[in-house]
Amino acid sequence: RMHESLACFLADPDIDCLVIASPNHLHAAQFEAIARTRPLPLLIEKPLYTRPTDAKRLLGLADEYPAPVWVGMEYRYMPPIKSFIEEVDQATGGPTMLTIREHRFPFLHKVGDWNRFNRNTGGTLVEKCCHFFDLMRHILGGEPERVMASAGQDVNHLNEDYGGETPDIWDGAYVIVEFDNGRRAMLELCMYADGSDYQEELTAVGPKGKIEARVPGPPRFWPERLGSPPRPQVVVSPRDPRGSWSVDIPIDPELQAIGDHNGATYYQHVRFLEMLRNHGEPEVRLHDGARAVEMGLAAQEAAAKGKVVHMHAVTLTEQDVSRKGATA
Repeated sequence: RMHESLACFLADPDIDCLVIASPNHLHAAQFEAIARTRPLPLLIEKPLYTRPTDAKRLLGLADEYPAPVWVGMEYRYMPPIKSFIEEVDQATGGPTMLTIREHRFPFLHKVGDWNRFNRNTGGTLVEKCCHFFDLMRHILGGEPERVMASAGQDVNHLNEDYGGETPDIWDGAYVIVEFDNGRRAMLELCMYADGSDYQEELTAVGPKGKIEARVPGPPRFWPERLGSPPRPQVVVSPRDPRGSWSVDIPIDPELQAIGDHNGATYYQHVRFLEMLRNHGEPEVRLHDGARAVEMGLAAQEAAAKGKVVHMHAVTLTEQDVSRKGATA
């Protein structure tokens, strides 16, 4: 069933819940409109918001929202990453360091090319990377305190033109995050590395050993001439006794065919539906979504202004995010 507007959706008595999957810069306003009109249970796709000024407004709204709100951080539900999360404490003895590498293809074209400009996306480290900042908090069990970064637009979209404008979205970054429990995390992003066998690679290390997750990109991008695409893996490398072992994490081919995230979209929606039917609580709350955006904004500020950013003092502006590149 199709509706022409959000108002029409909200007037439909047969609708039990909503999924907000619109362009990033519309999420906050649509959440507010739903809250005013008919506060249904929501799954809001990441990022929760794109501008620092949206944060207090949305979190204030959340205090009075009568229905559950789940933020779409589906990387938690990728089978190899889910297995990594379940095993990380046992394999490492408690992770002290976490590294997340994403080497992937450039941003795809979206309707109206909205994802070519930071004013719509919130910036690459918000749009693309809040997934990873959420994983950092989730895996390390702490809150971020300090952020350092180097990032820029080096290769992608430099020759594109949209109404006389050249895209300003960054295509590569290093980000280091220090947490209040003494643990550290690093993100390495490159969006012109689509020749890689694996798109996401997670590594956690602790006093007992190391665990890795290796996640291939979408099978539809894998060349047929290369045969079967790589299989998702989890690798555990204990310190004593030494000797690593790996496990392949198979993905249902049908789920692979209908989505690019190794089945994660399906599994997240199943969990959301179970929450509704069982009157449960969201597994990814508004606070989680907001913190992930804050970390992305802090990383963008660190790169744009060339400084270490303390999480309580993020002062990023749209002009800062639009710089072609900077280092901290």
